[in-house]
Amino acid sequence: MTFPHPSRRAMLARCGVGMGLVGLTQLLGDARLLAAERKFTNPLAPKAPHFAPKAKRVIHIFANGGPSQVDTFDPKPILNKLHGKPLPTNNLRTERKTGAAFGSPFKFQQYGQSGLPVSELFAHTAKHIDDICVIRSMHADVPNHEPSFLLMNTGESRLVRPSFGSWVTYGLGTENQNLPAFVSMCPGGMPLMESQNWQSAFLPGIFQGTYINTKDTDPEKLVEHILNKFAPVAEQRKQLDLLQKLNKLHKEARDADSQLEARIQSFELAYRMQTEATDAFDIRKETKETIESYGKTDQGRSLLIARRLVERGVRFVQVSHGPVQPWDSHDDIEVNHRRLAGEVDRGIAALIADLKRLGLFDSTLILWGGEFGRTPVVELPQAGSNAGKVNGRDHNHWGFTVWLAGGGVKGGQAIGATDEFGFRAIEKPIHVHDLHATMLQLLGFDHEKFTYRYAGRDFRLTDVHGKVVKEVLA
Repeated sequence: MTFPHPSRRAMLARCGVGMGLVGLTQLLGDARLLAAERKFTNPLAPKAPHFAPKAKRVIHIFANGGPSQVDTFDPKPILNKLHGKPLPTNNLRTERKTGAAFGSPFKFQQYGQSGLPVSELFAHTAKHIDDICVIRSMHADVPNHEPSFLLMNTGESRLVRPSFGSWVTYGLGTENQNLPAFVSMCPGGMPLMESQNWQSAFLPGIFQGTYINTKDTDPEKLVEHILNKFAPVAEQRKQLDLLQKLNKLHKEARDADSQLEARIQSFELAYRMQTEATDAFDIRKETKETIESYGKTDQGRSLLIARRLVERGVRFVQVSHGPVQPWDSHDDIEVNHRRLAGEVDRGIAALIADLKRLGLFDSTLILWGGEFGRTPVVELPQAGSNAGKVNGRDHNHWGFTVWLAGGGVKGGQAIGATDEFGFRAIEKPIHVHDLHATMLQLLGFDHEKFTYRYAGRDFRLTDVHGKVVKEVLA
């Protein structure tokens, strides 16, 4: 098989940043370079949404793995009365076989003027319950982690779609050009589905999230190779300017190449991050009292970093609890949920208090929750699952709880309800698409008009679904 002989210009272009292309650049002259620069617009420049937003930024505290609603924010006393006995109705079908009613091992108490009940697991968070809107009637599509992770994070459980953070940065840009617009943090490794949780998919690559492993406490290790130890900043700027001019020339004939544009932008962002990234991730610059208020855990440190990022203009921050799905308590739920909540409860309370102190709470939208909930009945032992133990709960997508706080949210209320056992959402069922539509509304977007055209179709985060839950709005 033979290939056509390339032109001299094509050959030099393929040589990348070789001297041949440098010579070609000189021949083309400055006029063409200036024309290419005039065509460039920064895709991450701040943009106005459809209407005045209540929220300007998002922090998603992702309890990946599925926390139990009946052990956290949706108490069901009847389960304790029926503990060990079959429910008077048939168990709903979930991923694994389930048995008798399983009463919560945790005590609930009413908090605030609203008097909303919260489990002892979240006693610190509960001090802010009058600022929190608890949604007790969430439901998803299936009781499996992988599709439910994608549904919660991208609005689609099967196909590759842009993540929520990518949609938000596509629509709003970012307020700080020296930091990533969208940061996804997870201490100790990636959550299940890994980078698909913060993918940009068919949106331009510049809108994809930046993953940070917050297990390490050294700011220079959190963001690897952030500092160039071989060339001073001024010399780097000269090198980058030359590289960007060559890239822009290369891009002139490839305006539709979003990957090339993303690469150009990533070089610029990496350069600019040297001035701010190490500072933003360095919690040692906080007071001792502030650091202690978040708790000495990976989660507490991650939430403090999240506050420092949004304070500096980062648009979307996701904080996953840990690698894979730590909240997935098929057994030993009392031990596991107590440990997990203990790692994050103080941090959540400190985050809300800190945002209020800085005047950012009313413009920062906070979401807490998992990809689904857990069954009110016990999971039966089976090989390879719960090691013969009868003290855990299976996945439950029929009805679960999330909560919202901050930017434009009406706090001190519980919306919707599950049945008397906490199995299925029966009063004002709210799908994940409805949650996304409501959050976009708070960010200033009509979810039906917020679209991106790809492959001949206008796509949106909520696909062809979603209704704004007006009760959430203040």
